[in-house]
Amino acid sequence: MTFKILRKTWVLLILIGLTGCQSDNKPTLHSLVKEKSKIILEQNGQEFRDLNHNGQLDPYEDATQTTETRINDLISQMTIEEKAGLMFITGVPVSVDSDPNKKIGVEPFQQRLPTVAEHIKTRNLNHFNIWAVAGKPDLLAKWYNNTQLLAENTRLGIPITLSSDPRHHFSKNIFSMAATGFTQFCETLGLAALGDEQVVKEFAEVVRKEYLAVGIRESLHPQIDLATEPRWPRINGAFGEDAELTARMVRAYIAGMQGTSLSDSSIACMTKHFPGGGPQKEGLDPHFIFQKGQIYPGNNFDYHLIPFEAAFDANTAAIMPYYGIPTGQTDEEVAMSFNKTIITSLLREKYKFDGVVCTDWGLISDANLGPDVVWKARAWGVENLSRAERVLKVVEAGCDQFGGESAPDLIVQLVKEGKLSEERIDISLRRILRQKFLLGLFDNPFVDETLVDQRIANEEAVKLGNKTQMESMTLLKNEAVLPLPKNKLKVFIKNIDSATVAKYATVVSKAEEADFAIVRLNTPWYPVDSKNFLALSFHHGDLDFKGKEKADILKTLNSVPSIVDIYLDRPAVIPDITASSKALIANYGVSDKNLCEVLFGNVFPKGKLPFELPSSMEAVKKQKTDVPYDSENPLFKFGHGLSY
Repeated sequence: MTFKILRKTWVLLILIGLTGCQSDNKPTLHSLVKEKSKIILEQNGQEFRDLNHNGQLDPYEDATQTTETRINDLISQMTIEEKAGLMFITGVPVSVDSDPNKKIGVEPFQQRLPTVAEHIKTRNLNHFNIWAVAGKPDLLAKWYNNTQLLAENTRLGIPITLSSDPRHHFSKNIFSMAATGFTQFCETLGLAALGDEQVVKEFAEVVRKEYLAVGIRESLHPQIDLATEPRWPRINGAFGEDAELTARMVRAYIAGMQGTSLSDSSIACMTKHFPGGGPQKEGLDPHFIFQKGQIYPGNNFDYHLIPFEAAFDANTAAIMPYYGIPTGQTDEEVAMSFNKTIITSLLREKYKFDGVVCTDWGLISDANLGPDVVWKARAWGVENLSRAERVLKVVEAGCDQFGGESAPDLIVQLVKEGKLSEERIDISLRRILRQKFLLGLFDNPFVDETLVDQRIANEEAVKLGNKTQMESMTLLKNEAVLPLPKNKLKVFIKNIDSATVAKYATVVSKAEEADFAIVRLNTPWYPVDSKNFLALSFHHGDLDFKGKEKADILKTLNSVPSIVDIYLDRPAVIPDITASSKALIANYGVSDKNLCEVLFGNVFPKGKLPFELPSSMEAVKKQKTDVPYDSENPLFKFGHGLSY
């Protein structure tokens, strides 16, 4: 018995030595913090970051305290101006020399944007989302560290939280950030086409590690709207039209990004767009004033909630509602973030969600995009309210943060006028600060700039990214021509790099000289009539090829046996092209090289359609906006996909 006790004691001592635990439970600051931070002090043998610069260890600075204790202490020290600043997330540019005090670019639009330093110093903001980065990811890491140093010199030293839209996809669509320097996977539609939760989790783990490397700690994704209206421009960011498939995908996605709970190695997921933004009338997106409403002719509102129920099960950290008005579904015809029935009754009370709810971008303020071009605030249903009244209605609905806005002065105004209580503000602050603390940002907000190149787009990640691009491809038709024999054919090509194809076949300049043609196409789209350059870039409109463009495609297909590859960011209407091709294959973001790897048989496609391909635009117009797979006599059904 004595020997057993001694052995246990010896093992315990070894474990204490190996883990660096201290008998007094005082944590040791991370070496990166010691290298970067300028405000480290020591008290009673414990090192800490003196965030409020008062020379003593406050509870919110003390990593040994509970999260709730730290939150309570910090809130007690905050002014209303500082509290208001926490409630806004705004977009910022990343300067080319990583200086947060400098602007980026010379375009007038870019020069009008405040720097991140201006937002921190004058508005008390500490949540930002980044757009394009003019350089390699290590530039972003340096800029991020410099911005954190700026934040630690504010009155309370509250660290910034950096967020981003997706930037890991080989994409031709406005809704994915340029994947410059990051690993490039297929789009989420391709992950759905594969239908493999393990692959989705591995994808999300790569994204998590690469985001961590540069300081991005919150993802403005996954997007889990259902593609029940095939003309909607945002389908490429979703997982298709099937609720159960999307639910499986989102569970794996959030598990890979967050883990089982938020920690210093997590990326917090802001899942969107509650309660599902897919059923837009005629597919017209509510980013813009020409939208015609979110409608439910099939009485199928609850179907669109199924993916969000899975996200709640996976403990998503945050939720973003969409812009549209849930027509006929609530007692007030106002957009989601203004709608108390949607945010409080449904999200907070029915689903018991107590994470952060952040509005989509730009609900409060109009944006001046240039001479005679004003992008109206997405205040649908409350257009008559003032900016301050809109802010009040959003908070009263149950939201915590405002996306794409930088107007904390309106919160301060409402509190001082007695229209909004500070107690209500504190409820939102607790949710927002809890996320910051759980992510470890108060204890170590810095990243190691020297390791960025090792941690981003490494060999293993790139291999996985290429694999998803290739294997997600969906073979729709094959008249025994695929896979093509390597180095034995003459091919005529359209919309594909000749030098790449030349590694697999002889490229000829005339169709009549070829054994086969390889033609790459994109799903058609037709810009709306608008002066807003952002609206013009959304893939709206009909899904079929028309006029001369269609005639030119068919001329090639009818003059030589042809393989057609089409990028599906929406469900294309292509019956004539299908009939005239010898083989038809769909992709969801694939490079020319990876396409050739599939066409010439080095990799076999495994994808299944994540949505129907309708047979005509007449069939599209007859579909019920909120109902899945209801296209009359579809050209290809949901789940269709051949193999070699």
